[in-house]
Amino acid sequence: MLRKKLLWLASAILLFLAGNAVAADKSFTFGILMVGPYNDHGWSQAHHEAGQYIEKKIPGAKMIYIDKVNPADRPGVTIPQLVDDMVEKGAKFIVANSDDMKDGVREAAKMHPDVYFLHISGDDVMTGKAPKNLSNLMGKMEYGAMMAGFSAAMTTKTGKIGYLGPLVNEETRRLASACYLGAKYAWENVLKKNPKDLSFDVKWIGFWFNIPGVTADPTQVSQNFFSSGSDVVISGIDTTEALTVASQKRKEGKQAWAIPYDFKGACSSAPESCLGVPYYNWGPKMLYFAEMAMKGTWKQEWVWAGPDWANINNPETSTIGYAGGAALSPEASKALDKFTKDLGAGAVDLFKGPLNFQDGTVFLKDGEKAEDKKLWYMPQMLQGMTGQSSAK
Repeated sequence: MLRKKLLWLASAILLFLAGNAVAADKSFTFGILMVGPYNDHGWSQAHHEAGQYIEKKIPGAKMIYIDKVNPADRPGVTIPQLVDDMVEKGAKFIVANSDDMKDGVREAAKMHPDVYFLHISGDDVMTGKAPKNLSNLMGKMEYGAMMAGFSAAMTTKTGKIGYLGPLVNEETRRLASACYLGAKYAWENVLKKNPKDLSFDVKWIGFWFNIPGVTADPTQVSQNFFSSGSDVVISGIDTTEALTVASQKRKEGKQAWAIPYDFKGACSSAPESCLGVPYYNWGPKMLYFAEMAMKGTWKQEWVWAGPDWANINNPETSTIGYAGGAALSPEASKALDKFTKDLGAGAVDLFKGPLNFQDGTVFLKDGEKAEDKKLWYMPQMLQGMTGQSSAK
């Protein structure tokens, strides 16, 4: 009887260990490096929630993350150092979520050939600089930016729209330009107003969010926009200062609206001032790459993912969305719905010539459509916009 009990106990232990081994085999640890706080109501929070989406979709998946990965918050700390820490903790797939991380994540990918990397907003695959374990992903936020510009132009009473920009590069130039084109289309084709009466002014703060003593203060820049006659401020930075200032102005009895950026829930802090928010939905595409990394079916790709035009707010299929704001009038909302439908059907193509750069040189000839690569490397903003096209 004792021998039988011992045999039963030994069998139970073996089954327990085997079960744990199977569970361990099914575990999948992945990491995300975020340029800002994980709860910034903007760019980094959108990535953090995408990581949570992966955890829900892949049994046994576990996210580890390091946020505030920028020179101000982590002076002297390199991307390879942070990646080493994640790899030691078992990460087999690592996402780097800022263009500023380009060189560092490429170096880290070369140092860890058995780990898979996804750089969001980079172009190393397109230029041939990426090792095989590194892919690139970006969303075609140009469409969301057009919707933001359209909403702003449908709302403004002064004809003056301010654009609160981060640092200056190809990405930020094309997004600001897309906002302008959306505003211009609404102003001229829907409202039938004189193009000369529309002002679209861009101010850059110097980074994706406020770094005291390093960047211009986005709160002060927003204040200046409203003080100089702009009644709508579109934000291209990761945080919601423009919306906060618009809310303050409304409490003072002034007409003021704002459009934040990046995160679907960004309007929640001041819905009475918010015309909507163009946002990224990283979950489905990040899941796509994570599953390839987990299954060993990795295929290097450069993906510039657009909206699901059947439903741009479908959380399972659309990389880009636009959440309508409570402050957008019913008439403007109806016009925006039609504009969105026309974009999806190709009936409206705003990156189609003739379009000139700020200095008057030709960007797109009459009838010419912007190919992805030409649009990706946009060297200037467009004629009709005011503000610097370079950091100089």
